[in-house]
Parts: sequence; structure tokens; C-alpha cells
Amino acid sequence: MNTHHPKTALLLVDVINSFYEAGQPNYYPDVEDTLPALAELRDTARERDALLVHSVERHYRGLADFEFAKLPRHHQDGEHDAAYFSGFEPVERANEIVVPKRRYSGFYATDLDLVLREQGIERVIVAGVKTNVCIRATVQDAFAGGFDVFVPREATNSNRPHLAEASLEDIDRYFGRVGSLAEAKDLL
Repeated sequence: MNTHHPKTALLLVDVINSFYEAGQPNYYPDVEDTLPALAELRDTARERDALLVHSVERHYRGLADFEFAKLPRHHQDGEHDAAYFSGFEPVERANEIVVPKRRYSGFYATDLDLVLREQGIERVIVAGVKTNVCIRATVQDAFAGGFDVFVPREATNSNRPHLAEASLEDIDRYFGRVGSLAEAKDLL
């Protein structure tokens, strides 16, 4: 009988004002549906002293950025849209870190892979926004790097629900597992 329990980290992706604060450029009303699940995951990770990674988009203020060819200038370091949504700020504890990213994936050109391996992490729970963009890109890179991936359905969505559903279907089929919030909490 295999009793190995993979060490698991929680990745909270882009829980920032840009998406979660009404009136911000990337806000959409349905995003609020993810907040209770994200809060439960955050609290469970802290209670169990699991590694919690705040994977947040941060562009260098005033510098050119390739992403700005597709999207208006956004999420520049120190700007209000890039700040953590209220209640989702990192806390000072050993197993809670911030890994800024400049592309959709939390892994691309960051040290996320390195830090997860150094901590013995084998599985990542990926939650936040948007399912069809940053969640999918992060999941795909996690899978490519050899991590088991779990996405709790209640903890992600998109302003394009049909694309969110297609992404969850693809994630479940090709890159990891999509399941419930309760399952995700059990894995932490």
C-alpha cells in the first residue's frame, strides 16, 4: 500500500485589486464568486503551515514590456491595480512568499520552480484568476515541470465563462485534476 502523501503548495494567482476591486480595469462581477473559496484555501494553508505562494503580476514601472503590445499598460509595481486585494495580503511567516511574474504563467522567468523543488513540493493547488489565461498558463507550466496539479473549481473563474469551462476541461484532461474546494483543502 502506497502511503506517500505528496507535499503540497497553494498558489494564489493574481488576487489583486485589478481583478477584484469594483471599478478597476479588469474587474468583472462574477470574480467575487471566487472569494469565499480563496479565503478558505488561504486560511487552510496558514493553519496547516503549508507553503503559500502569492503569484502576482508585477511589471517594472515605466519600462517597456512585451505584454503591453497585447494589453494596455497595467500592474506596474507600486500602482493601486497591482496591490493585493484587501484581506489577501501576505502575512509574515516562513511558509508564505511572493513570487512576482511578468507573464501569464507564475513559472515563466521566475524562480517559482526552484523554490518549490527546494521545499520538496510535488503538488500545487492553483487558484485565482483568470481560468483561461493566468491559471491555465501556470497549470500548463507546472505540469511541464513535473508537478501534480489540482485546480479547485470554486476558486477560479473568468469574465468569459465559456473559455473558463473549456480551460477546466483541458486542464482536467491534459494537465492535472479539477475538483472541489473540499478536495483541495484535504490535499493541503
